Amino acid sequence: MTIRLAELIEEFRVPGASIAYWHGGEIHREAGGLLNLDTGVEATPDSLFQVGSVTKVWTTAQIMLLIEQGRLTLGTPVAEVLPEIDPSVTIEHLLTHTSGLDGDFFHDTGRGDDCLERYVTAIARRPLGHPAGATHSYSNGGFSVAGRVVEVLTGKVWDQALRDQLVTPLGLTHTWTLPEDVLRFRAATGHLGAANEPTPMWGMMRSNSPAGQICSTAADLVRFGRSFVAGDGPLSPASVRAMAEPRVELPERVYGSHWGLGWILDTWDGTPVLLHGGNTIGQAAMLWVLPATDTPGGTGGGVDGTSGGTVVAALANGGDTDGLFHAVADALFPELAGLTPPAPPSPPDAPARDVPSAHEGVYERTGARITVRGRELVYENTGDFSDLEPPMRFELAPTGEHRFLARRSADRLWAPGAFYALPDGSPYLYFGVRSTPKVS
Repeated sequence: MTIRLAELIEEFRVPGASIAYWHGGEIHREAGGLLNLDTGVEATPDSLFQVGSVTKVWTTAQIMLLIEQGRLTLGTPVAEVLPEIDPSVTIEHLLTHTSGLDGDFFHDTGRGDDCLERYVTAIARRPLGHPAGATHSYSNGGFSVAGRVVEVLTGKVWDQALRDQLVTPLGLTHTWTLPEDVLRFRAATGHLGAANEPTPMWGMMRSNSPAGQICSTAADLVRFGRSFVAGDGPLSPASVRAMAEPRVELPERVYGSHWGLGWILDTWDGTPVLLHGGNTIGQAAMLWVLPATDTPGGTGGGVDGTSGGTVVAALANGGDTDGLFHAVADALFPELAGLTPPAPPSPPDAPARDVPSAHEGVYERTGARITVRGRELVYENTGDFSDLEPPMRFELAPTGEHRFLARRSADRLWAPGAFYALPDGSPYLYFGVRSTPKVS
């Protein structure tokens, strides 16, 4: 089986990429391109990339192990472990992105082992973006808080707890979190913009670690994903099933239809799919886990020790990573699992029209200001990384009274969004899996 990776790297202007998948009882690996366009170092299957928010599935698994030990429940108020946090926020709220905690509060609290403790103190001072449990809004901050819960209950810094709880038991040799460890291997650098310029900063601050700081190979990601299929990982089958249970229906289908615990959930041709993507500064990742599939005509599988299931991981360091990942999925899943991934959304054939005037205005949350006018959405990053990215302008294509698609001029794919209201009537915009209140 071939992925034509070299052709896809060129087509989607990706500097370097690494792909791995489980097939025929073993992991297949392929890599191509360069880790850094300035240095010319080639990407290999053993090269480490930043997996970004795929880290959140690992952090969720850490919490589930503590639940198995009776240290927590999903309903435990976070304040029982971290008194600073709003008492309405529970462990389940953290793991389903429904806490209301500031989602993009990328606050640098230093490189010391107390960075998460200091981060929790800082984020606790900020108001909730919405009442806990009221809606879904992707929260990096919530997962940094979850990482601090791990630290308090294990008595270890998050990085060491991750190794002890998951990395070492799974036998992973190329999964690390701290740059001084990552640099012992071939490591990718991110690239930004149309020119694919190597990023001026290699990684994010350590306080973001439980939300997105793991660096790994595609093969190690597949091994992690396989633990949700084969039932031979640190988690019990009951925890694996709990993480895959739909808990939050999303206001608009973006990567999937629902959120579970950590995982994004979708259904392809009636087959459940667990997935998660990740983006850091110029790097991106995708992990797909299909527990109940096998090769066409195969016997299937599950979490009870059977050998079925399909797991695919893709890593890249710049360019059109969304386009690359869609192409990889389209190439692999029909042959590996007999399934066709959903096609990317596209605007209706009807002539373009403006967004309804009731939805026009300014939507703002900490770190982002979004202005909607006519057929345009302007997204301004007002947070810590505003100097790395100018305001982004999206063409809007309404698909209904309350829904739309958006695309920048250089993008191939359209992104869905929606206008909706909380139960109390407060108007919100759902875009980029984040909920943003209307302010004017």
